[in-house]
Amino acid sequence: MSEVNQEYAAAFRGSPMSKLELKVPPVLVVFAVAALMYGVAQVLPQIGLEHDNRLALRFIFIAFAGFLGITAVISFRKARTTVNPASPRRTSRLVTTGIYHFTRNPMYLGLAWGLIAWGVHLDSYYAIACVWLFVSYITRFQIIPEERILASSFTDEYSKYCRRTRRWV
Repeated sequence: MSEVNQEYAAAFRGSPMSKLELKVPPVLVVFAVAALMYGVAQVLPQIGLEHDNRLALRFIFIAFAGFLGITAVISFRKARTTVNPASPRRTSRLVTTGIYHFTRNPMYLGLAWGLIAWGVHLDSYYAIACVWLFVSYITRFQIIPEERILASSFTDEYSKYCRRTRRWV
């Protein structure tokens, strides 16, 4: 883990907010943000994209989200390690190949792209902007705690991986 990530993670360790770390399943966070996006789209102006354009964009974004998620799960299964985000301590191997060569968090990235597709479906820039809430929450309460665990389990190997592969994209 980089020095900045270590300092950031250490700053939150032991804080009242740290009780949320690894507690809320990422899929529930997706549903919460999706519901917020729906509410935002109902009260704020729409983009005004034509139906066919929205349909095409939704398809592209959903396909990309699915690709990221499926290839990530396949990589984990091949490595015979856990996919469960609630139990990163059960990770038996550090996966750095395949889609993990390009991003350290392709599953979360796929979920974010799925939310973007939902925002396009809702035809709302404001709803799409809500995806930033998902990214922020997942980074703070899921990814950073996972990174601490991986850094302690795979020390040098994980540090090298973090230097060559970005957290999101």
